[in-house]
Order: sequence, then C-alpha cells, then structure tokens
Amino acid sequence: MVLVDKRLFIGGIAMIIIGVILVVNISETMPVGQSGMTEEEAIDLMIAQQESQDLNTLSGILIGIGFLLVLISFGTRRRKDSAKKEEKKKAE
Repeated sequence: MVLVDKRLFIGGIAMIIIGVILVVNISETMPVGQSGMTEEEAIDLMIAQQESQDLNTLSGILIGIGFLLVLISFGTRRRKDSAKKEEKKKAE
C-alpha cells in the first residue's frame, strides 16, 4: 500500500532542495558597503541589497510551497475502493 502520492512528494522535495540551495547561495553573496563610497555606488549597493533580500524572500516562499506539497502528498493517497464507486438505486 502506498502511503504518499509520489508525484506531489517528489515535487515538494525538489522545491525544498532548490529553495535551500538558493538561500545558501544568496546568504554567501550579500553585498557589503565600504566607507567613502560615492552616491552612485551607495545607490547601487542599496539596489543590490534589495535584490538579495527579494531573492531570499522568494526562496523562502519556494521552500514553504514545497513543504505544503509534501504535506498534501500524505493526504492524497489513493484508496483501493476509489475507482469502484457504485451509484445507489433510487427507491421507486
């Protein structure tokens, strides 16, 4: 007997793995400012920091959706009797 829906489970695990990889890569490459930066460099730094924060948020969302897919896969297992539904005859 299968306890999980394999397609949803594998898809969820893949999304979690990709999200974790993105979080690790983004956190290692966080842009850092220096003293004596020009105004243009400061603006570029703020834009790079905002992009990094946005990607971190998106990867967190990806991990969350993957986790939900894994949880859903446990609830959508197929039962043996699901294909054999019989209609009840109406009493005449």
